[in-house]
Amino acid sequence: MKILVVCQYYYPEPFRISDICESLVEMGHSVTVLTGLPNYPEGQVLDGFRNGKKRNEVLNGVKVIRSFEIGRGNNKLRLFLNYLSFALSGSLKAFFMKEKFDVVYVNQLSPVMMGIPAIVYKRRHKKKLLLYCLDLWPDSLAAGGIKESSTIYKFFMKISQWIYNSADCIAVTSSMFEEYFISTLGVYNKKIHHIPQYAEDLFTESIEVAKGDKYNFVFAGNIGDMQSVETIVKAANVLREHSNIIFHIVGDGSKLEECKLLSKKMGLENVIYYGRRPVSEMPHYYGSADAMLITLKNNKAISYTLPGKVQSYMAAGKPIIGAINGETNRVIKDAECGLCCTAENYSELANLIIQFCNSNEKEKMAQNSYEYYINNYSKERFMLVLEDTLTNLEG
Repeated sequence: MKILVVCQYYYPEPFRISDICESLVEMGHSVTVLTGLPNYPEGQVLDGFRNGKKRNEVLNGVKVIRSFEIGRGNNKLRLFLNYLSFALSGSLKAFFMKEKFDVVYVNQLSPVMMGIPAIVYKRRHKKKLLLYCLDLWPDSLAAGGIKESSTIYKFFMKISQWIYNSADCIAVTSSMFEEYFISTLGVYNKKIHHIPQYAEDLFTESIEVAKGDKYNFVFAGNIGDMQSVETIVKAANVLREHSNIIFHIVGDGSKLEECKLLSKKMGLENVIYYGRRPVSEMPHYYGSADAMLITLKNNKAISYTLPGKVQSYMAAGKPIIGAINGETNRVIKDAECGLCCTAENYSELANLIIQFCNSNEKEKMAQNSYEYYINNYSKERFMLVLEDTLTNLEG
């Protein structure tokens, strides 16, 4: 197939869509990506992509077309302009795109408006569209503090319903998303497929727990408002007298400096920050972990989400300790691969960490984690289901 992929984010931004596209090429398909300018999570467009540079290139067999985008910055106005700029410039690119594709695939993170350029191409060339939903809209706005009674929320409710209903088929990462589409958005007449994310191949490589006299707990990924990493910092404060327990925070994002400031204010010496590291280095940090940490805000819509790091943690065969609600809480308990409490409950998270350190089930949790990944989230399974879904849509 000739596939047009639309996603606001692409390499060198740290999202799985780059690996998906390259894997589709390896499977024999022709893939073109319509994307924006790399600026996540830093907030500023990277130097090598400014002033018209690298607008068209081929990366590992994938043709990449980049449209204008304003960097997301560090405030809500800049973030809105970031969302709007790609939706508009991407739609112009899509409208004047002459190449004919068999099917259109939207890898929809936030914002949902990144689906608009795909709809423009779909309608102009009368092609079918698969939308893979990783972030629910407009409830992602509510999780960010926008009230459901506000004009902004109601406006984006209409936009979201239009975009989702414009897709010919919807795929979701979490089983709880389907409930949201039907009950909240009124999307009844679409074929909804559950296609959980997978982890990149390097996470399934042999990663051994580093031996030592310390218990190391690692959080890896974006450090934003939704991730509630401050819950980990507060748990670390509760456990500050346990000199054998160390917390490692690997990643970057809008809340990183705030978390660092909180750690400094509390005088914590048991929390270490590493900043954003290349994906290629992540096995090293995973290898140092006795268990991986996952947290999210205490929010109904966010609880529907199954963050992609869950699959990475499991692929590496790591126990998972979480302060998180909804789908992820259910998965951890169903897999019997760790311990979990409610979102933002830092005191209970601290208790779980002590419980884990004293547990004789660490190796069993690690084994369960890997086995659950292989049985439910493997890359091979994901790619075959995605290819089959796209093929059926084209036909």
